[in-house]
Amino acid sequence: MSKYANVIVNISHEKLDRLFQYHIPDELQKVAEVGKEVVVPFGRGDTERRAYILELTDQAELEESRIKDILAVNEKAVSAESKVIQLAYWMKKNYGSTMITALKTVLPVKHKIKEQEHKWLQCLADDEQLCELAKKCHPYRQIARKRLLEEFLSVKELPYQLVSGKMNVAPSTIKALEKQGVLQIITTREYRNPVPKGDRMVQKHTLSGEQQQAVDGIIKSMQEKQPGVSLLHGVTGSGKTEVYMELIAYNIAQGKQAIVLIPEIALTFQTLMRFYARFGDRVSVLHSRLSDGERYDQYERARTGQLDVMIGPRSALFTPFDRLGMIIIDEEHENSYKSEKMPKYHAREVAEYLALREHAALVLGSATPSLESYYKAECGEYALYELKHRPQNAVLPQVYIADMRAEIKAGNKSFFSRKLKELMTERLVRGEQIMLFINRRGYAGFVSCRECGYVVKCPHCDVSLSQHYVSGGAQGRRQKLICHYCGYEADMPEKCPGCGSAYIAGFRAGTERIEEELKKWYPSVRVLRMDADTTRKKDDYERILSSFAANEADVLIGTQMIVKGHDFPNTTLVGAIAADLSLSAGDYRAAERTFQLLTQAAGRAGRGDKKGEVVIQTYQPDNYSIVNAATQDYLNFYREEIIYRQLADYPPIHHMLAVQVFTKEEADGMELAERFAGELTKEADHGLTVIGPAAASVAKISDVYRTVLYVKHQNKRMLIAAKDTIEELMKEQEQGGRMVQFDFDPVNPF
Repeated sequence: MSKYANVIVNISHEKLDRLFQYHIPDELQKVAEVGKEVVVPFGRGDTERRAYILELTDQAELEESRIKDILAVNEKAVSAESKVIQLAYWMKKNYGSTMITALKTVLPVKHKIKEQEHKWLQCLADDEQLCELAKKCHPYRQIARKRLLEEFLSVKELPYQLVSGKMNVAPSTIKALEKQGVLQIITTREYRNPVPKGDRMVQKHTLSGEQQQAVDGIIKSMQEKQPGVSLLHGVTGSGKTEVYMELIAYNIAQGKQAIVLIPEIALTFQTLMRFYARFGDRVSVLHSRLSDGERYDQYERARTGQLDVMIGPRSALFTPFDRLGMIIIDEEHENSYKSEKMPKYHAREVAEYLALREHAALVLGSATPSLESYYKAECGEYALYELKHRPQNAVLPQVYIADMRAEIKAGNKSFFSRKLKELMTERLVRGEQIMLFINRRGYAGFVSCRECGYVVKCPHCDVSLSQHYVSGGAQGRRQKLICHYCGYEADMPEKCPGCGSAYIAGFRAGTERIEEELKKWYPSVRVLRMDADTTRKKDDYERILSSFAANEADVLIGTQMIVKGHDFPNTTLVGAIAADLSLSAGDYRAAERTFQLLTQAAGRAGRGDKKGEVVIQTYQPDNYSIVNAATQDYLNFYREEIIYRQLADYPPIHHMLAVQVFTKEEADGMELAERFAGELTKEADHGLTVIGPAAASVAKISDVYRTVLYVKHQNKRMLIAAKDTIEELMKEQEQGGRMVQFDFDPVNPF
C-alpha cells in the first residue's frame, strides 16, 4: 500500500493550483484511492480543507516529519474515477484553468444524495398460522396487528408505506412480526427517473438510400480500432435522427454505450421520447433542470452499467460510461456547445479527445455545419456523409425575402411585412400553425439605417461597431461607437453615411413587443411565447412545446430556442422577424450565425404532409448569408465565407486565443495586457499575430475592469504555449485582484 497521497486542494486559486503531499494513516489505507475526496489540514493554521487524491506514491517529496496526515476520507462524496481526473488535467492544460475548476466541470455530480428506497412486506406465514395469530390478538390493544394479519390472508405482499400509512400499523408492530418470522421487510433501491414513460410501439422507419449509405460507412469505420470522426451533413428534415438511432442500435448490439449531445434543454423532451420509443428504459437524460436526486441517480445508473444511452446538453459529455463506443453531437454548429465559464472548453473538441482515448466513434450532425467542421472534412480529417433530400420526396419550404426598406417606403412601419401578414392570415383561416422567430439576445447594440440598411462597421476589423453611452462632461451623456476587437472608436453619426437619411439608430426589439403587435392585427389569435422569461421553471420547455404540438396555440413566438430541431407537422409558416439582427453583431462569425439561424428556422416549416412557406424579413436582402439561407445552399455560403476567413486569418484558417484580463484599476489592466502582448511578440520567428489590447465589450462589471487582447496562429499548440507563457508571467505578479482567463477560438466577442 502507498504511504503518501498527492492531492489538489479544493480552493480555486492559481497559487494553490498544484499538488500537495500528505501521509496516509494506517486506518485510511483501504479507503484512500485515486479520485477520492479527502479532508486535510492546510496552511499554517491547519485549516481543514477538502481535496482530491490525484496520485498515490511511496516517494516522499519532503522530510517525513514535515508531511501532515490526511484527516479523513469523505466516502459520502462521489468518487472521481482516474479517467475523469485524466480528462480534467487535459482540459486544464488545453483551455487554461485551475485543476480544481476543471475537476468540478467534469464531475456532473459532486455529492451523494440519499438513496430513494422502495419497501414492502412479504408474508412468510401460511393461512392457518395467520388465523391462529389473529385470534390471539388483544381486542383493544392489538387492533392494528390483527388488521395486518387478516389482510395477509388475501394479499401476501403489501407496500410498507400503505401498511404504516392508511392501515395505521406502527413500525414497532411490523418489527415484532418480523422477529416472529411472520413477515420479512424487503428493501430495494428505486432510482429517480426523469424520463416519462411513453409508448414504445413505434414503427421503425425504412432508411433512404442516402441514410443507409451513411449508416454503412460509419459502421464500417466503427469496426476498425480507431473509427475517427464523421460529419453528417443533411438538409433540414432529412432524417439525421434516424441515422443516429441505427448507429446506436449497432453500438448497443456490440455491448457499447453511447452519449447523444443536443444543444438546448428545449430539445430534450422531444428527442428523449424518440429515443425512449426505440430503446426503452436503457435511455436517460442529464441536464441542469433535474433535481439533485434525479441527477445523482442518472449518474449512478450510468456508472453501474444500467444505461446504454445518455442524452443531454454539453455536460452530458461527462457521463461516467466505462464501455463508451459512440458520441453523437446533434446540431454540432451550435454555440451552446462552448462553455462560457472556466475552463472555456468546446464540447466538440473534448468529445474528439474522449473518442480517441476510448477508441469510440464521434458523429457530428448538422444541416449547417460549423466552418471548423466542414473545413476539416474538406481537408480529409473528418469523413463526410451527406443527406441532400428529405425522405418520401418531401420538398423544402418556399422562402420569400421581404425587403423591410421597401416596406418603410410603402408606409408599413409594423414588425410584419405585407407578405408575412398575407400568409399569416391564410394559415389562421386554414387552422395551420405559425412560428415567429426573433434573435435579439446580445445583438441590440449595433447601429443601422432604416432607409438603406447600412450598418456602421469598424474599418480595421470588418465587424459592426457597438453603441455605448459615455460621459460627455458639460454635455452630459453622449453616444460612442466602439470596436471590441481593436478598440477603434467613432462618434455616433447624425445621418446615415450611406444615404444621408436621418433614420439611423440602434435596433431594439423583443418577443413581447411582437406578441403585442400580433394581437393588434389578430385579436383572437392563440399565442405562446418561448424565451428566457417564460422558461424559468423546470418543466416550462416541455409545457410550452407540448401545448404547441397539441394545437393548443396558433402561433409560437420565440428566440433562437424555437428554431432548433423541433418537429411540428402542422406548422406550415415561419416568419423570421429582423432576420439580419445577428448579422450586425460585432463578431467575425456574424454571417455564419445568421446563415445557420435562418436555415434552421426555415427548416421548421412544412415538415409534415402540408406545404411549408418562410418569410425572411431583412434590411440587407442582398447579403450572401441571407440569399444562401433562403435557398438552403450551404456549399455556396461556405465558399464565400471561407474566403473572408482566409483574408482575415480568422478560424478555421488560423486559431485565435482571447486573453481576458480582470483588474480593479482600468490602467492596471491595460498595462498588464500590454506586457503580455510585448512578451508574446519578443521572438520574431514564432509567427504569432497579436491584436490589441482593448477594452472589452462590457468594460466594467461590479467595479472590475475587463481588458482583452487576441492572439492568432495556424497551429493551436503555439497558442497553448502562449497561454503557458502568460500563466508563468502571472505567477511572478502580485495578484492584487488581478485575474486572467483564456478563451480559444471564442464564439462570442468578449
